[in-house]
Amino acid sequence: MADPVITVVDLRKTFAFGFLRRKVQAVRGLTFDVRPGEIFGFVGPNGAGKTTTIKMLMGLIFPTAGTCMLLGKRVPDLGAKRRVGFLPETPYFYEHLTGRELVDFAGRLFDLPASVRRPRTEKLLDLVGLTGAASLPLRKYSKGMLQRLGLAQALINDPEVVVLDEPMSGLDPIGRKEIRDLIGSLRSEGKTVFFSSHILSDVELLCDRCAIIVRGEIRDVGPLAQLLSPKLLHTEVVLDRAGAPEERRLTPGEDVDAFLRAAIDGGAKVVSVTPRKEHLEDLFVREVEADQARQ
Repeated sequence: MADPVITVVDLRKTFAFGFLRRKVQAVRGLTFDVRPGEIFGFVGPNGAGKTTTIKMLMGLIFPTAGTCMLLGKRVPDLGAKRRVGFLPETPYFYEHLTGRELVDFAGRLFDLPASVRRPRTEKLLDLVGLTGAASLPLRKYSKGMLQRLGLAQALINDPEVVVLDEPMSGLDPIGRKEIRDLIGSLRSEGKTVFFSSHILSDVELLCDRCAIIVRGEIRDVGPLAQLLSPKLLHTEVVLDRAGAPEERRLTPGEDVDAFLRAAIDGGAKVVSVTPRKEHLEDLFVREVEADQARQ
């Protein structure tokens, strides 16, 4: 098996606030790795330590203890960072620049020659659906447009590893689908994607593996097929009785076939039958509630 592209071992971060230097543990002994070519989801409630962890991975802040390795190098190794693309949770861009100028500027930071930088800028702007707005100053961009632009600049160096902090933030459903498709295409190109998100359905659709972080600690990590229970939770049945929809939720112990036969004999039409198994949201809520119960 190839070496991990990201390795985190016993990572910790403590902040000190105020005049009394009150200490707050934001990250408490995280250990996980991200493998080449996979999409790895990093999920948790607000304040769980996701962004703090990502900032340590990117070398923006330093850990109190533990180690971060990026592409086999200890963070912050400049050579490794040049092979990474990064979109922060709340990016700040110069409002007087146009979209094209911003992506080109990012390419200049990586010392890309104009012969590479300019065609790649146009390709990326088209990829994120901003060709028509490329000449507009960023002060005229919506939040969703800025998010798309942030993804374009994160890809300008053709990175091996792409780190995205809340990449779906501010996007409408169509924009989310387009970004999901783009992230999927990065995997098909052999790139590794590490991203955090509050949109658990996107994580479930995209990720090969994920980690759930609660109060600075990893609670679960692994492939979703292993993390999620295969047990049937209930079966959702939608009937149509004389044009009036009727929804029923049957428990695992109920006989679905017998229920449907009785409904049809009674004149109902069956609209849908949906067995419901555990989703990532169920696991996420269970972990958060268990943590709250321990407090």
